[in-house]
Amino acid sequence: MSRRDRSALDTSLSFLDVISCGFGAIVLLLIIARVGGPAPTQPDIALQRQWVAAQQQVEELQQRLAQTRAAVARQQRETAASRELFATMALTVSERNRQRQDEQARLKLALQVLSEEQQRLLGAEFTRQNQIIGGIPVDSEYIIFVIDTSGSMQAAAWRRLQQEMINILDIYPTVKGLQIMNDMGQLMFPAAIGEWQQDSPEQRQKILRRLASWAPFSNSSPVEGIEQAIKNYYASGSKISIYVMGDDFQGGSVRAVAAVVAQLNRAAADGARRVRIHAVGFPVQFVDGREAPASAVRFAHLMRELTAANGGSFIALGGLD
Repeated sequence: MSRRDRSALDTSLSFLDVISCGFGAIVLLLIIARVGGPAPTQPDIALQRQWVAAQQQVEELQQRLAQTRAAVARQQRETAASRELFATMALTVSERNRQRQDEQARLKLALQVLSEEQQRLLGAEFTRQNQIIGGIPVDSEYIIFVIDTSGSMQAAAWRRLQQEMINILDIYPTVKGLQIMNDMGQLMFPAAIGEWQQDSPEQRQKILRRLASWAPFSNSSPVEGIEQAIKNYYASGSKISIYVMGDDFQGGSVRAVAAVVAQLNRAAADGARRVRIHAVGFPVQFVDGREAPASAVRFAHLMRELTAANGGSFIALGGLD
């Protein structure tokens, strides 16, 4: 090869080297620009997820707020209804009290007129041996209630019993002492043996309030209560009446009980017993046309025997209303 030809070949190779290097440099620049330059803008997925979660929380809070508002509105309606009911009940109680006071006033007026007419007809010196109202002698100075606190009485007759207590107390405007025990002889208000509750309007109201929730254990037999009343509270010269209130007698022989009571409540020379025994029978067992159980029949039999033998009266109520 001539020197000229070798020179031309060297020149051609050098030019190709330059072109190749230039092309490589361009490719390298493109690669560097793609790797190190700013990436195309893409949605931030984590941010989107946070936004969706926040939206869900807002919706849940709105739902809770709506539920709370509904509950508050319901509570407000119930409160308003309760206030209205309370106001109605208070008005009803007030009206009943007013009616009872009016009835008592009319009764006192009628008794006053009757006494004046009696005095006019019989003379100022006439005095009755016994005061009788509704067939019940009311000349006693001390009153003892012996109350059956059994479940049957509590469930079916308690409201009527409270009303009968009011009726009985009303026919004794004032007495020297009161005592309340259940059929087993347990006192409503603890006291020493033979100690009386002092009579007053406040004490009578206290008794009626306590009676509403008073529920000591009972064996549905008034025998123990009657015995305790006679043994612990009889005193010579005292006029005492016992009021037995119940619906059945779970004890045994009526004749045996009557004999025990007769021994305790002995008669004086004039035939008068130490205490009077009255009774009020509640028809708890006589409902829905069912045949009365033997215990209810025994109670009625026992009360008739005791009241007849001990100067009292037996009132058998016709209903519980």
